[in-house]
Amino acid sequence: MSKLDRREFVKKTGAASSAFALFTVAGTKSSRQVLGANDRIQVGVAGINGRGTSHIGGFAPMDGVEVSYLIDPDTRLFDSRSKMVRDKGGNTPTCVQDIREALEDKNLDVITVATCNHWHSLITIWACQAGKDVYVEKPISHNVFEGRKCVEAAAKYKRIVQHGTQNRSSQGKANEIAAVQSGKYGKLLVSKGYCCKPRWSIGHKPVATPPKELDWDLWLGPAPLQDYHGNLHTYNWHWFWDTGNGDTGNQGVHEMDIARWAIKDSTLPKRIWSVGGRYVPGEKDQGETPNMQVSVYEYEDAILLFETRGLVGKEGSPERMVTNEYYTTEGVIKGGSFYANGSDKGEPIRAEADPVTPGGAFGSFIQAVRSRKNEEINCDAEVAHYSSALCHLANISYRLGKQDSLLKDENPYNNNQTIVDSLAMLKHNLKVVNIDLAENSYAIGRDLKFDPVKEKFIGDKQADAMLTRKYRAPYVVPEQV
Repeated sequence: MSKLDRREFVKKTGAASSAFALFTVAGTKSSRQVLGANDRIQVGVAGINGRGTSHIGGFAPMDGVEVSYLIDPDTRLFDSRSKMVRDKGGNTPTCVQDIREALEDKNLDVITVATCNHWHSLITIWACQAGKDVYVEKPISHNVFEGRKCVEAAAKYKRIVQHGTQNRSSQGKANEIAAVQSGKYGKLLVSKGYCCKPRWSIGHKPVATPPKELDWDLWLGPAPLQDYHGNLHTYNWHWFWDTGNGDTGNQGVHEMDIARWAIKDSTLPKRIWSVGGRYVPGEKDQGETPNMQVSVYEYEDAILLFETRGLVGKEGSPERMVTNEYYTTEGVIKGGSFYANGSDKGEPIRAEADPVTPGGAFGSFIQAVRSRKNEEINCDAEVAHYSSALCHLANISYRLGKQDSLLKDENPYNNNQTIVDSLAMLKHNLKVVNIDLAENSYAIGRDLKFDPVKEKFIGDKQADAMLTRKYRAPYVVPEQV
């Protein structure tokens, strides 16, 4: 295959899918039916700041694995991350800014994705089209449409795609879910997740000229063209809608995935409602996404309830809490124990699930790459899509909400005490960190009905429009993968 010139590629505005059909060629080693133990798996890590260093540290020392590419728009990272690869793996990787250059290499077997959220799906799809297997960090998508396209790409190109919700690789967590679903602790009524990590003010950073070593256009990729500022690069992009999904779609997707896992055979809900806001004591900061949010998802047989609270972890505020609880007809399961109704004494839960593929999230992925067995993927693209989509659906309800006083209590689930308690906790949390409820408002989200089969809202075109985004050519997630 001849080298695809990037400038020529960019000229093909909006033609990302047709251009990348060039990559669906035989010859990538991972295209074989089974990789033997002596076949060396070549890995390219896309996004080498933050979580990308964990990818380097996890894959580089593995037997039979070589991190052969480092990919990032910021060349300032190349020397230090190359040293990590040499120290842990013994080889010197090729460093490129543009993922498309790495995808041209037929000897590259795997792409791992640790970029910003807005790039996750496009890289996953391009990599599948290029015959590469993919380990993609959470959330697999920046919106609901993208997640479904990743599922389609993995199936069409017969790729191994594993998601970075690592609890799916935990036997202990699988056993916990088996206990919830066993019935011996009662019928599940509410599966609850908590994402309560410190997310206070990020302040304000002025518009500036991007560092000369950073390809800002490439970093933005599918996001709208916009000015550079220090809160977008490198971490706080999480708190802007163009690039992130708030903490519900950041840390929260881990606990969201566990909460959905507990609701047997669940995909997407039939109803979604979310409330909250962005609050920082003192002057409003630059962030856009909520740092205080309660989200409710209604399934046929259970409610999924989620608390995202970021004003925690400081003196006088509630404690940090990242966990899951399961409310049943007979009591509550939390912290590995079952507490019967009316009792404050817990008994250890006991259940044994089917074995997960061993090796942790990274090791199990490599095992599946070698075996080509989809059943060995601990968290495949479809599982990833459903759990990530929950985060996006809550954010759509929130963003379409109406602003009203925090003193107002408008709750379509007032008959559910667990939901009432979560809303009360959100307001209590605000009060103890000196957010005046009388002087502040919150978004009371739109009560949305949803068709989980069609993956569309029922009778709400405005909400449907938010299932996807307008893409910036040539960084287009295609309708047909």
